[in-house]
Formats: sequence, structure tokens, C-alpha cells
Amino acid sequence: MTHEGKEPILTLRNVHKAYGPIEVLRRFNLDVAPGEVVALLGENGAGKSTVSNIISGAIIPSSGEMQWQGAPFAPANPREAINAGVGMIHQELLLLPHLSIAENIFVGRYPMKLGRLDRSEMERRAQIGLERLGLKISPRRLVDGLPTAGQQLIEIAKALTLNAKLLILDEPTAALGGGETKLLFQQIERLKSEGVGIIYISHRLEEIKQIADRIVVIRDGEKVKDFATADVPVRTIVEAMVGRSMEQMFPPMAKPSDETVLKISGLTSPAKRFRDVSFSVRRGEIFGIAGLVGAGRTELVRSIAGIDPIQSGKVELNGKDITPKSPGQAITNGIILVPEDRKQQGLILDHSIEENIAYSNFDSVGISGWIRGNLVQNFARENIKRFGVKGKGHQKVNQMSGGNQQKVVIAKWLARNPSVVLLDEPTRGIDVGARSSIYELIHNLAMQGVAVIVVSSDLEEVLGVSNRIMVMAGGLTTGILDHTEANDVSIMELATV
Repeated sequence: MTHEGKEPILTLRNVHKAYGPIEVLRRFNLDVAPGEVVALLGENGAGKSTVSNIISGAIIPSSGEMQWQGAPFAPANPREAINAGVGMIHQELLLLPHLSIAENIFVGRYPMKLGRLDRSEMERRAQIGLERLGLKISPRRLVDGLPTAGQQLIEIAKALTLNAKLLILDEPTAALGGGETKLLFQQIERLKSEGVGIIYISHRLEEIKQIADRIVVIRDGEKVKDFATADVPVRTIVEAMVGRSMEQMFPPMAKPSDETVLKISGLTSPAKRFRDVSFSVRRGEIFGIAGLVGAGRTELVRSIAGIDPIQSGKVELNGKDITPKSPGQAITNGIILVPEDRKQQGLILDHSIEENIAYSNFDSVGISGWIRGNLVQNFARENIKRFGVKGKGHQKVNQMSGGNQQKVVIAKWLARNPSVVLLDEPTRGIDVGARSSIYELIHNLAMQGVAVIVVSSDLEEVLGVSNRIMVMAGGLTTGILDHTEANDVSIMELATV
């Protein structure tokens, strides 16, 4: 028996997975009851994805047994798992950009009528799924051009239309703000009341307390803790995940100088995604930008980095107007952006670490316009060591954990020794251990006199790293708070005006 004495809907016993001599999952046991939310926690590479993929039919286990609703369960592929009633929301977006929202929601299982696609029924059912998540958007709209948060909500709507008996949610709130997360949690509570079992994977430990019934911690492919309740101190969970006592998550706050490095004056985008935004960042300062999804934060930093156009206003660096019209102009002037979606916008996944680092530093790895392999290798080796990337230069980036992929993105840009670093959601989808090292990198940048801007949907993060925090709502600045006066309440009050 498991949650509230109910028979489990899903059972895993001694499930093992190895790739040759490398064991990625060992003797793993798990029970999930109907109407129960089990949080599956662990660092990147701990085995969470392996467990999820085995249950959802994407990976065949090397040994062990599974039972589904009391009968043997061994899906040979995801379709068999879906047909049995198991749905999964992947952390990585799997949408087809040139299809409509409705077509993406029902891809592979389109409603048919008289042998033909019943488009009106498909769009009707898609609209219901979108409305359940508070999305006021036409199901006929193409996915192409939607922000990351909107795409994540469509992935969730897609899973909700499966009428599954078990849902696996892998980092479902990684790209969501407070409002969207609240709507998702409301849907999870509704699904629980209908007897749906849920496996919930997240690096946002505070939200686990809100939504989970119990917590299972996996480390190095083995289950190390099974907490009977989610009411567990965060520190206890973290120490179980990393296998050691955790010191303070955030490093001591650096003290900036009085010298202004970056000054933004009256910045406005052509589409009015942000309007009349003004602020300055001092040398050695970490300047946080907070706000709900749609507030204009990402659009703002993309414009400062020269990616998106600016209608009016100016960007000054060390007192000089350098308002960029292209990313190249911004980079030349010492402004770089680490984007929110590292896989789509920051890396070429099937290329090596050293190649990815070299792509942003051709002036350092070439002679007279010719790229030299030995220079690429030496340059990459130096920066892999400098920024604590766990991997060899020849290793493909798609073979790395999320935390190390993020370090590669950071390393390839910081190797240019910029004056201003813009970090958009720097720890999205990254485990606590890796997050701590990213925070240390940010702190070290500030100590070296770099002006750092951090955009984050994680209030604990933006509060923990920032000297000052600018809050945005509806494209406007609603306030700038010193870290001594900022807290989650004061930020949310400004974010919802």
C-alpha cells in the first residue's frame, strides 16, 4: 500500500539500466498511487530522466519489473505507454513551429471523421485545453514566434488532453512565472481529485512543498531517500540530493563601485513590449530584473544586446552612446547576452565543447583569418578549466548535463572579457549543485568589475544575487529596490500593479 492506503497505479521493482559497463540506474523502486503527486528530485545526471523515459516507453530497462494497474507493464515505445494511459511533459520543448497550436496538441492522434481530419473538433478540444491553463490564444495560431513560456504551456495543454491516468511532469514550471505556475497547480489539484497519479520533477524546491504529497530523492542512479511528506526543510532535501552538507547557496554580495558602466535611457521597443525603461548599472554591480512572464524582461535585454530593434532611447557604455543595431555591434562594445534557451539560442548541440567556445572567439583562435586547430584546443582547454566546465574539449555538448551546458554558454562569451554581461534565466532547469557554481561565477564577475544584469523568474534567485532589483510589469518599470529593502512580497506587489 502507498498514499492514503491506496493500491499503487504504478510499481517499479529493482529497475536497472546500463549502457555497457556504465550503470545509470540501479535497483530502483517506486510506487505511485492514484491521486498522488510524487516529487522525483536529484541533481542533473542523477537518473531522473532515465526513470521517466523507462516509464514512458522511451528507454527499455536492462532488468527489473514494472506493473501498471496491477498487471505487468513493459512499453516498447512511447506510443504503447500513451495508449496505456501514461503521459509525459518533457523539459525540452518538442513542438513543431510551423504547425498550429491545435495541430501540435493533437499531433499523432488527430480526431478523424469519415476518414478525414476533423479540424473543427480538434480546434474545439484544443481551445478547452488552452482555457484550462488561462491561455487566451487562438488554437489556429502557428507555434512559431511564441515565447518560451507560451510554448511550455502548450506542451502542458497537450498532456492534459491525453486523459492519462499517470502524468510525468519534467520541469513544467521552468519557463513559467507565478501566474502561470498557479494555474498549472490548480490543474494538478483537479487531476489529483480525478485519481490521476503524477510524477513531478523540478529544481524549484519551494514549489515542491506546495504541490507534492511525498518526495523521492535519487542520486547517482540509486534511490537514497523516500520522504513520506513534502513538509521537509529545503536544506535536508538538498543535502540528500548532493550527498553532502550544503553551505550557503548564494555567495556574499559584492560591493560595487560608484562608477556607472551601463546607462539605459528611455528605451522603447517598436512593438511596445517595453516602454520608456531607464536604469543604470555600476561597475561590479549585479542588477536583477524581476517580473511576471510577459513583463518585457527578455525583450529588454535582447534589445540591449542588439538582437531586437530599438524604437527610441539609448544605450550608453562608459558615457558613450553605443545603442546597438546588431548583436555584432554590442559584442564589439563589450556587451554579451547568455540567452534563456541555451539549447535553441546558445549552443550547437551536436558540436563539441571546444567548437562551441571557438565560435564566439574566432579572433582568439585564428591567424590571418585561418582557424588553427591547436589554438582552438588550447583556448577551449583554458576556458573549460577557468569556468569549471566538467567535460573534455572534444565531447559533444548534447552529452552533457544542463548545468554544464549552461557553463559552456557562459564560458564562450566570458572568454571575451566583456564589460557588461546579460544573463537571462541563468539557472533554468539546472540542479541545486550546479546552480551554486553558476552563482559563484556571477559573483566572481562582479568582483572583477563587470556590470552584470540577471533576469530571473525565480524570486529566491534574484533576491539572493542582486545588489538592486528592477521590477517590470506590462512593459513598464514599476520600481527599483535595493537588496536591503527587497523581499518576495515587495517584488510581487510591484510585479502585479
